[in-house]
Amino acid sequence: MPVRGIIFDMDGTMIDSMRHHAQSWITFAERHRLTIEVDELMRRTTGRTGAECMEVLFGRPMDAKESWALVHQKEEIYRELFAPVFAEVAGFKAFCADAMARGLRIGVGTAGDKHNIAFAFSHLRMDPMPHAVVGGDEGLAGKPEPAIFLEAARRIGVTPEDCVVFEDAPFGIEAARRAGMRAVAMCTSHTAEQLAGPHVLASARNYHELIAANFLGNLHATSA
Repeated sequence: MPVRGIIFDMDGTMIDSMRHHAQSWITFAERHRLTIEVDELMRRTTGRTGAECMEVLFGRPMDAKESWALVHQKEEIYRELFAPVFAEVAGFKAFCADAMARGLRIGVGTAGDKHNIAFAFSHLRMDPMPHAVVGGDEGLAGKPEPAIFLEAARRIGVTPEDCVVFEDAPFGIEAARRAGMRAVAMCTSHTAEQLAGPHVLASARNYHELIAANFLGNLHATSA
């Protein structure tokens, strides 16, 4: 099947941010006098929207005003932690630029909100920018539901079956499957085994590995 579009998740896929998200959950929970097991919380929430995460953490339904106010508190902590040591997933910008040069349409589908998206791009300083970005505060269901990826595909003008999703989390890999998309597992926070699936084309620890393996060249040859 042809590949005409690539959709990147953001946290843990474009930027090396997951350990800082984990630490921000710990700090946020302490401030609200909550006891958490951070690995379990991350397992249950990574890929979900901020509002969905707050309902998981507090164990009750919330209206949008309350949940997003809490999200903004948590994400301010995250940005303060990550800003001094900000880093992309190694090789990301070079890989993305190569994909664009090959004529692929590029989208971003993230559960992150507009503030985290702006923060990421202000540090990445990408040129050119992705063709479209879909965030987790746009009213769409979070992963493993496919809505964010399907909207990203719509905005870049590529049918879902012609898209490949790059993801670092099980919920995101599952969302790609539900969207009818193929996937590449970025093993920055999970193992290849944890991210496996019949629709997963490859796994890598970073983009240098994919560049060295000529992943885009082989993908283009397969799609031609």
